[in-house]
Amino acid sequence: MGTPWTIDRDHTAVLIMDYQHDIVHGVASSQPQLLERAAAVLSGARLAGVPVIYVVVRFRPGYPEVSERNKIFRSLKEAGRLGEGTPGAEIHARVAPQPHEVIVTKRRVGAFSTTEMESVLRAKNITSLVLLGIATSGVVLSTLRWAADADYEITVIEDGCADGDEEVHRVLMHKVFPRQALVVQSQDWLQVLAPLAAKPSPGEGLHVWWWPAARPTPHILERTAL
Repeated sequence: MGTPWTIDRDHTAVLIMDYQHDIVHGVASSQPQLLERAAAVLSGARLAGVPVIYVVVRFRPGYPEVSERNKIFRSLKEAGRLGEGTPGAEIHARVAPQPHEVIVTKRRVGAFSTTEMESVLRAKNITSLVLLGIATSGVVLSTLRWAADADYEITVIEDGCADGDEEVHRVLMHKVFPRQALVVQSQDWLQVLAPLAAKPSPGEGLHVWWWPAARPTPHILERTAL
């Protein structure tokens, strides 16, 4: 039996990263259910009162943020992709944000680099992050590493992430990420999260405990004063 983990609604946020048209299109053929799973995670989080924060990568006209020394973004500039105001840079409608939800715009790979992410999380008293994004070897990896160094608790929704290289995705999820994060399937996370949709009495918060095994299974529910 492993160490128990908790979902604490008051200090957890879901980060959905780079679910933009151009990026989703690159993995859609190999992950036809990806948007459906991501939408389910967002719906569950909202019902439980867990904040959802969007992360997007966009560049200003002329791509002033892109150095010729940056191999990844140089190719985006040359292709004219992910420019502000272009259809390909917009968040996919299947996982569109609600009017009140924060959208953080980045100019680099990770969600923290070149953004106000840290300020947003600090303002919301967030200490635990739930990550889903495209690509696994890009924004997810970079964000996880930064967040781990900043002492956030991290959960990665394995089937809410995708990569153009399925073997890279597999190695990261099963060999690398578990060193610093809990890696779970979307349905398992939603099952554990479900009790949070029931409103607690005033002055209380609901923590959900479970012990990670091969796949996490809800084990103990506790209501604790916060």
